[in-house]
Amino acid sequence: MSDSNALDALIQALRRLPGVGVKSASRMAFHLLQHDREGAQRLARSLQHATEQIGHCQRCHTFTEGEVCSTCLNSKRDLSKLCVVETPADQSALERTGAYKGLYFVLMGKLSPLDGIGPHDIGLKKLFDRACDPLVREVILATNFTAEGEATAHVISEALKARGVMVTRLARGVPAGSELEYVDLGTIAHALVDRR
Repeated sequence: MSDSNALDALIQALRRLPGVGVKSASRMAFHLLQHDREGAQRLARSLQHATEQIGHCQRCHTFTEGEVCSTCLNSKRDLSKLCVVETPADQSALERTGAYKGLYFVLMGKLSPLDGIGPHDIGLKKLFDRACDPLVREVILATNFTAEGEATAHVISEALKARGVMVTRLARGVPAGSELEYVDLGTIAHALVDRR
């Protein structure tokens, strides 16, 4: 490593990004300092501005600069559908499809008792209150298909069904254009169970 405290601090800061190890962080730091100091300044300003200005929507918890996000304020959205996702990145992915026109609730995580993340930590009470709004006719669970995502979907589904709310889950199965021999066995098994 370098004898520069500032350089070491930059490398350690870059390592906080997901998937970035010491080598990648070092490569980024050296590139910014050697070839793109203007880009480094711009990145620093953008990060500073984002951390100061971006908060959470009061209605759905996604990232926004205002009190309520533009999706929640959009009068053209279908108020009868509420899609539950784990993160703003998941919401963004669904929005890019152009196939969903309802509203969202962003959990900002998933249940993970081993990590000490319980129902209160992901705002389930607020979700349940929102889902029980008489305008909401369907809650679509779009949590990830990981063990924690499945557990989160199950807890939400059971609680909402007990409240008389219609709950659906994103479909899963064999991706279009794939060949069965190359698809993992778990995906094939779920596709068989969820066949239509």
